[in-house]
Amino acid sequence: MTTPDPLPSVEDLKAQAKRLRTQMAVLNTPVSHSQSLELLAQQMGLRDWNTLQARASALSNHRPPWAVGDFVRGRYLDQPCSGRILSLSAVTGGRYRMTLHLDEAVDVVTFDSFSSFRQRINATVDPHGVSTGKRSDGVPHLVLKT
Repeated sequence: MTTPDPLPSVEDLKAQAKRLRTQMAVLNTPVSHSQSLELLAQQMGLRDWNTLQARASALSNHRPPWAVGDFVRGRYLDQPCSGRILSLSAVTGGRYRMTLHLDEAVDVVTFDSFSSFRQRINATVDPHGVSTGKRSDGVPHLVLKT
């Protein structure tokens, strides 16, 4: 069994180990707190508690500042925008892939004689909410206010 994604916080893991210890005592198989921590790590497919704790700590330090359903504001193609996060997932390099549904559609074309409105957008952003994709003049496609 591999570790779940995402792992609970270290505090939640310790609480889970405490519940395991209590249940084992009810079943007349008492274990120490350290033994329950080790059992929990093994149940999650890891070698020991130290490994589990290190992974959970590392993941908690890299959690995105947003969650699915959050309302966000910012600028998309240099136009003010606001909307809700429909999906969010971590990708390599500490970046996040997100889908936003904007409250009002944004015209993504700069020509006066033509318009194309977009209300749902996909973007890959860094932890500060700045998209990796940029316009030809170097301005990021999406900049969220955090």
